[in-house]
Amino acid sequence: MEDDITTELRVLESHLDGMLSRVQHNSLTLKRLQSYEMRLLAMNTLAEMIEFILAETKILFGLDVVNLWLVDPKNEIAAYLDGDHYDYKRREGLLLINQESPLGDSFDGCKQPVLGGYRSSDCERYFSASLAKKPASVVIVPLVRRDKYLGSLNLGSYRSDRFVQGMATDFIEHIASVISICLENNLNVETMRRTSLIDPLTGVNNRRFLEQRIEEELDRSQRTREPLSCLFLDIDYFKRINDGYGHQAGDHVLAAVATLIKKQLRNNDVLARYGGEEFVALLSQSDNKHAVEIAERIRICIAELRILFAEQTIPVTISVGVATYQPAFAKKKPVAEIALQLIQTADAALYEAKRNGAIGSKTAVWCCGWMRLSGSRSGCGFASARYRRSFGLNRVPLSSPVFVAPG
Repeated sequence: MEDDITTELRVLESHLDGMLSRVQHNSLTLKRLQSYEMRLLAMNTLAEMIEFILAETKILFGLDVVNLWLVDPKNEIAAYLDGDHYDYKRREGLLLINQESPLGDSFDGCKQPVLGGYRSSDCERYFSASLAKKPASVVIVPLVRRDKYLGSLNLGSYRSDRFVQGMATDFIEHIASVISICLENNLNVETMRRTSLIDPLTGVNNRRFLEQRIEEELDRSQRTREPLSCLFLDIDYFKRINDGYGHQAGDHVLAAVATLIKKQLRNNDVLARYGGEEFVALLSQSDNKHAVEIAERIRICIAELRILFAEQTIPVTISVGVATYQPAFAKKKPVAEIALQLIQTADAALYEAKRNGAIGSKTAVWCCGWMRLSGSRSGCGFASARYRRSFGLNRVPLSSPVFVAPG
C-alpha cells in the first residue's frame, strides 16, 4: 500500500516538475516575445523594421529560414526604401510583390496560417530561390490589416516535425498581428513624411526637406572633414515657356528637368525644388572641382534635351551656380548660419552665370567679400564658387576650390 502511494507521489511529482518546466519555458518565451514587440514598436523607419523582422524573428523562434513578402502595387514601399538607401533588391529573404492575388489564392480567403511539410509546388515561391538548403517544414502567416493583405511572414525549419498541421500557432499569429500593425503605421508615417517633404509636381524633395537635410549634411561634413558642395540650378527664361507654350507645358518641363538632374546625381546626393523653376542639389564628399564637373554635365544634358509637349518641341537650358564648403579651412560657426551662406553663395554664382551668359561672355570672375566666384558659360552654363578669405593676414590661394563662410 505504501509502495503504491510512494509511486503515485513520484509520478505526481514528475508531472508537477514537467508542468513547472513548461511554465518557466512559457514565461521565458513570453518575456522574449514582449521584448521583441517593444523593440519592433520602437523602429523609426520602414527599412529598420524590415531588417529587424528578418533578423530577430529567426532568433526569437529558433528558426532556420525567415522570408518576408510585402504587397507593393504602386511601388511606394520600393520608393521609401530607396529613399533610405536600403538595397531591398539584394536583401536575402525580402520580396516586394505588385498585387494581393497570390496571397489570396494561398490562404483561400480565410487569412489563417498555412503550415506543414515543405512542398516545392506550393512553398517555393514564398522562399528565396537562392536558398542552399530548403526547409523541411514551414508556416506561412498572412499579414492582414483592415481586411487587406499587407504581405506574408514565411518561416521555415530544417526539422520536419517543427511545423505540422493541427499544431497551435497562437504565438506566431500574435506576432503577425503586431507586425501588421507596425507595418501599417510605418507606411502611414512614410506616406505623410513623403507628402510633406516631396514636391508633388516634380517628385523630388521640397524646400522644407532641404532646410532640414542641409544642416545634417553640414554636421556630417564637419565630423568627417569632407567637403560639401551646393549646386543652385535655374531654368533659363522659364516665363517665356509658360507664356509661349502654356502653364501645363511649363509643368511638364519642370518634371522632365528634375528627372534628368536626378539621374546625373548619386543616390546619396540631395535634390530639392527650391521654388518656381529653381532647384538645389547637395553633393556630399565633393570638392569644387568635382561639383563643377557635375554641374557642367547636367548643363550639357539639359541643353541637349528635347522636350515634347502637345506635338511641340520645347528647347530648355539651365544655369548653375556652385559653392563648396570645406570644413578644414572654416571657423566654427552655427550650422544654420553656414547653411544659409552656402546657399547664398551658390545663388550669387548662379546670378553671375546668368548675367555673363546674357552678355555673351565665355568666362566671368566676380568678387564678393570673402568669396571669389568664377565660371564658364556656353549659351547657358554654370559658375563655380571659389573663395578668398582674409582673417587678419591669413589668405588661402585662389586655386583652392573651397568655400569658407567669413568670420
